[in-house]
Amino acid sequence: MEIITGRLTADAEVREVSESTKVVGFTIAVNHSYMSGEQRREIARFFECSYWRNAGIAEFLKKGDVVQVFGHVGCRAYVTKDAEAAAALTFRVSEIKLFSSGAKHANAGEPANETGDLPF
Repeated sequence: MEIITGRLTADAEVREVSESTKVVGFTIAVNHSYMSGEQRREIARFFECSYWRNAGIAEFLKKGDVVQVFGHVGCRAYVTKDAEAAAALTFRVSEIKLFSSGAKHANAGEPANETGDLPF
């Protein structure tokens, strides 16, 4: 079992694959930095994740949130629209740990309750 920690690149999406089966799909970006001579370089790796256990968690997986996932890494080969060969890293998630929840997004559009009176 592997563990990766990163940020969600977009809100999670739920797909229905049969009448009784749903899968939650999301992408996690994992940043790595290293020194090349005296210059620091950064690369990002993207994992296309699938979670088959509970579709209800999708409402808590919002763009920018930090998550840690446990599961198994895989890869997928495909051909792009330009007929070029490409590959993607996949991750079949068995457990998700939320480090920042979607709750902060729920009130994002509401104005703060500011009054000039102090409560004492």
